[in-house]
Amino acid sequence: MPNIKSAIKRVKTNEEHRARNAQFKSSMRTAIKKFEAAAVNNADNAQELLQNAVKLVDKAAAKGIIHKNTASRTKSRLMKKLSVNA
Repeated sequence: MPNIKSAIKRVKTNEEHRARNAQFKSSMRTAIKKFEAAAVNNADNAQELLQNAVKLVDKAAAKGIIHKNTASRTKSRLMKKLSVNA
């Protein structure tokens, strides 16, 4: 455990950011899984779930939680799954 006040604060803020990022990343992954399940079953709401998943992926990239190229690759794969199953 650090002794310097600024280092103590960094540990605290890093933990808060880590928890927030993990929560956001988890919700993004959940949205992707929901879309993939709907795409496989040719569900009516697959397009809507795709929009939600893409929105969360874009937000994660904007916040720096995932890299922009990772976001682009993920969105491309999701779009491809929709067009294949359509």
